[in-house]
Amino acid sequence: MKKVLALLLTLLILLLAACAGGAPATPADAESAEGEAAAGATEVTYMLWGSPEELTVWQAIVDEFEAAHPDISVNVEVSDWDSYWNKLQTLFAGNTPPDLFAMDAPLYPDWQSRGVLLNLDSYLEANPELTAGLFEGPLASYATADGYYGLPRDFQTIVLFYNKDLFDAAGVAYPTDDWTMEDLRSAAKQLTLDTDGDGVNDQWGLNADLWDMELFWGGAIWGHGGEVISEDRTQTLLGEPAAREAWQLISEMTTVDGSIPDPDTAAQFGDAFAAGVAAMTTIGHWVVPEYAQLDFAWDVAAFPAGPVRRATSVNSAGFVIAAEADAPDAAFEFIKFALSEAGQSRLTELGFALPVLKSVAESPVFLEQQGAAIRQQVFLDATEYAVTKPAFRGYDEWATIIGDGLVPVWTGEAEINATLDELVPAADEVLAANQ
Repeated sequence: MKKVLALLLTLLILLLAACAGGAPATPADAESAEGEAAAGATEVTYMLWGSPEELTVWQAIVDEFEAAHPDISVNVEVSDWDSYWNKLQTLFAGNTPPDLFAMDAPLYPDWQSRGVLLNLDSYLEANPELTAGLFEGPLASYATADGYYGLPRDFQTIVLFYNKDLFDAAGVAYPTDDWTMEDLRSAAKQLTLDTDGDGVNDQWGLNADLWDMELFWGGAIWGHGGEVISEDRTQTLLGEPAAREAWQLISEMTTVDGSIPDPDTAAQFGDAFAAGVAAMTTIGHWVVPEYAQLDFAWDVAAFPAGPVRRATSVNSAGFVIAAEADAPDAAFEFIKFALSEAGQSRLTELGFALPVLKSVAESPVFLEQQGAAIRQQVFLDATEYAVTKPAFRGYDEWATIIGDGLVPVWTGEAEINATLDELVPAADEVLAANQ
């Protein structure tokens, strides 16, 4: 009986609604309809690290994507580097991961081994053209024995930046693309000065990040014919003879020549090159938008060659989709757009990185980009001699052992060879624990 009454009541409500059907739609009705349409779109959450400026450009990319895909809504969240990784850990711990998030290539093996990333092979098989035009080095960073769990978004090559004003003042010739590490050392010594005569250097020839391999010591070791880690990721090779030659050079530049400020001194300036107290630095394209605002003239040159070869580091940021993503198909559609010529061209407007799509990187979009009037081609040329920054499980712990362990050498409190003898076995323990 209750079911019959409920049915009659439902029919009465429908009849009354039909009788009112001739009433004209109001603006409120239209807004409600639009809201319902938006609410019906598949929502994708995309998290990445970066600056507020990056959010602005990514939002422009999202707007263009949504215009072409009205059934998909992308919500972008940008955080600084440390906050980003902390948030990700919290979200995954709470089983509420973002659909799509940015990945730093050296950390990719750790994340992939946890089983929290989606295998993209089925999507790539359906879209074989997607990876055809990408730079091979960055793409290879995301290949595993089980397939691809990520794709590169953009990448960085490390080159030499130099302050033209400081070179001019010292009467030193600008760096060329033929420079060697010995040329670098010689110029750095000439550009290291005590400008106020108080007996303490207040200008240095080279500001170098000596903690991680990416910005300086990796290129120096490869240039001397050495390696950082074995191909099977079971041995740390930083103590091998060729690598030790590179370490000796860096140690002497820091503690004998005094041309590289020690970490404590460098930290006082934030970025000693940007502060105008270091004549050179080795770094990637991500600083170009900031450096474009500096009040001195600067340019770039190739990373100096070692006695065996010229080498530098190449590293990439990528896209990954969470294995438990709510909208994996929609997330991959956004990846496809971001890797298209339109998406990569818009991303290049940021000026923070090199587009991973060759056709855009080799076009005026990158080579003639607005901002700093520098030789953008130098960054592309570096791909011909760059070594992909090693990525392996346990990278963070391994890098911390090496980076922190070398600090006493740079401050003059320890000797490089004895320190390496201690650090290499400790680093190998991390590798063994992560096989």
